[in-house]
Amino acid sequence: MTADVTAFALVAPLAGWLGPLDEAPDAVFADRLIGDGVAIDPTATTLHAPCAGTIIAVSPTRHAVTLRTDAGAELLLHVGIDTVALGGAGFTVHVADGARVAAGDVLLGFDLDVLAARATSLLSPIVVTNGDAFTISARREAGAVAVGAWLMDLTPCGDASVAVLADGPTAMRRALVAAAHGIHARPAAAIATAARGFAATTELSIADRRADARSSVAVMTLGLVHGAAVDISATGVDAEAAVAAISALIERGEGAAAPERRVPVPVAPVPVKDGTLRGVRAAPGLAIGVAFRLASAAIVADAPGKGVAVETERLADAIATVRANLTSHAAGGGTIATIAVAHLDLLDDPAVSTAAGAALARGASAAAAWRAALAPAIAALGGVADARIAGRADDLRDLEAQVVAALRGADAKPPELPENAIVCAVDLLPSQLMALDPARLAGIVLPNGGPTSHVAIIAASLNIPMIVAAGEGVLGIADGTRMILDADAASLAIDPSEAALAAAAARVEQRADARTRARAASADDCRMADGARIEVFANLGSLADAHAAVAAGAEGCGLLRTELLFLDRATPPDVAEQTRHYQCIVDALGDRPLIVRTLDIGGDKPAPYLALPPEENPALGLRGIRVGLARPQMLEDQLRAILAVRPQPRILLPMIASVAELIAVRAIVDALATERGLGRVELGVMIETPAAAVTADLLATYADFFAIGTNDLAQYTLAMDRGNPAVASGIDALHPAILRLIAQTCEGAARHARPVGVCGGLASDLAASAILIGFGVTELSAVPAMVPEVKAMVRTLTREACTALAHAALACDSAAAVRALVAASR
Repeated sequence: MTADVTAFALVAPLAGWLGPLDEAPDAVFADRLIGDGVAIDPTATTLHAPCAGTIIAVSPTRHAVTLRTDAGAELLLHVGIDTVALGGAGFTVHVADGARVAAGDVLLGFDLDVLAARATSLLSPIVVTNGDAFTISARREAGAVAVGAWLMDLTPCGDASVAVLADGPTAMRRALVAAAHGIHARPAAAIATAARGFAATTELSIADRRADARSSVAVMTLGLVHGAAVDISATGVDAEAAVAAISALIERGEGAAAPERRVPVPVAPVPVKDGTLRGVRAAPGLAIGVAFRLASAAIVADAPGKGVAVETERLADAIATVRANLTSHAAGGGTIATIAVAHLDLLDDPAVSTAAGAALARGASAAAAWRAALAPAIAALGGVADARIAGRADDLRDLEAQVVAALRGADAKPPELPENAIVCAVDLLPSQLMALDPARLAGIVLPNGGPTSHVAIIAASLNIPMIVAAGEGVLGIADGTRMILDADAASLAIDPSEAALAAAAARVEQRADARTRARAASADDCRMADGARIEVFANLGSLADAHAAVAAGAEGCGLLRTELLFLDRATPPDVAEQTRHYQCIVDALGDRPLIVRTLDIGGDKPAPYLALPPEENPALGLRGIRVGLARPQMLEDQLRAILAVRPQPRILLPMIASVAELIAVRAIVDALATERGLGRVELGVMIETPAAAVTADLLATYADFFAIGTNDLAQYTLAMDRGNPAVASGIDALHPAILRLIAQTCEGAARHARPVGVCGGLASDLAASAILIGFGVTELSAVPAMVPEVKAMVRTLTREACTALAHAALACDSAAAVRALVAASR
């Protein structure tokens, strides 16, 4: 950079309508993840140089140019939004890389008709990408602008020279570019944002070209196309973590698609008469009420920052406000307190704080800095196929919304619900639900979402029926429409008849009485009416879940999920950390048994240290026990941790599809047990694939027990993705095909006297209890909130009646027929 510290001007490179960058329909630009600037909606067909300088690079797809001014400022001139997808169609190039240009020289030509028809938007960002060295000291007011008219003044504010390399260890890795259109502005911004969150200095290189990963422009100039092999190197104390994180971004193609901007979706209310919507049960129950349309809170980046000191103080104050609110929820106990504690942990995450501080130092506003800090994790988690892990993205979005609302001084008063409101919303964040009046809230219906989100967990703890994945029809229901929400049947009856309302009211009263009686007897052992013992366990994911399960009367844990301990971190937990975690849960359960499932993680889950390649269909790729066998050290570490716990838990293996996989893990477990002087350790198999079900008799030769995961078994058997709202409502684990696989599993286990449990969603479905027991299942592991009712249901059953019902169910031709059969038997 030159020694001259005076401001210099840029002129408009396009003719059109000038507006703020906030209007760009792409969070990468609107939130200034690449840098500050303006946006122009063009009315002419040429892009011109805004000043004298040197062309750094013309995008391979010809939609963007980067330019370095003589003073050292780096500019990105980006025509339209998502124009990279055009592959150069509609563009002509008038300049080459490295060329000297004068203000007003033509750089690109473009066909407005082609862009208007095929691009997301014509709005064209003009961005200063090295905001650490130059700031926009003055800018033109919004309105019409001609090419060559004054646009803005830039003032040097730092040193634009090459950054000093960090000291410390080095790490290297090669990654293949997964993004279909290569590394353009959006994925470059994601890489740069991630790189700035580490102390290490990180570089990308290909052939003889190198780029500082912290500079999105530098990354773009490498011209990385789809399939290119790029070397990532880092130097510094966290070099390994930096390389792993950036490699994961590149190999998953992260940032290639425009990040979702959470804004209200304008849908005109259209009353639906005598209709029924079907979805997926998220929280059980039955409710009668009226529709209440709850708008999603808009989150849009605020105005440019007012200086590092001012914006830093604003962000600190907003975080303090949110922390105080979460602390008050955490003090209340129960499920809400557990989730509030989890949010507090995320709020104080040092990596988020570091990333926000770095964005503030670059001149970002408090809101933009906070969004930039959370954006990489939201993008990574939001793309996960596993709904339980993807739900963590909603927690981060919630924190994003809470802090931005606090920054703006938004009115924290929740909406006033009518009596018996059934909330219909595009989405619902945990903080929004916690703010609603539970006395007036009768139920929740969402068009999308999954049944394992924190919102669903809160709803279940408050006994609020909820269904998700009910489709866009939810958004067309008019306020005040009478409805019956039957979450157990995953259905919403819209404007039902008086007779249907009366029948539902009688069922609501009966259910309330039954729930009261079930809770009163929840601590008693679970025995059938004929005295047969059936164990009712709970599925757990955390220490808080263990406490809730014990309080609900659970007799043990049929499935401890261990994934969350391994996610959102640069390196896997070591043996000592895992041992402490598992021992705390054992201690919370007391003398109740525990079954620990080994890591069920894979190409669809954001664990950067695994460095797994991107997969077109992660659900059918490297996941579950396949990852453990491909990364034996990680599997052995987890097994060592489990074997160190006292009393000894049983071990459960996920996604087993062959006897060979089971034999391989059995050998590892036996060797580790021998090292510790232990006897035979009980090793079980999750039956989640049709392959495992039909070969259950073979697997039972080597397994000590089976646990049927009906969620995955259902989606694999029916070829329906339970995370896809277009088909999720069609998934019902009482489908005869699934029941036949469960029956076959129990038959195979019986040949070797192996016990069978069910730990999927079907264990929490009261309509399934008798059928499962009739097949030979002796343990049901439900969500903690359903344990009392499952135990109460089992106490009404006899083995003989269950066996007869199970045989009859196998002859049904649909899940609906099975449910009708069960209803008629009661």
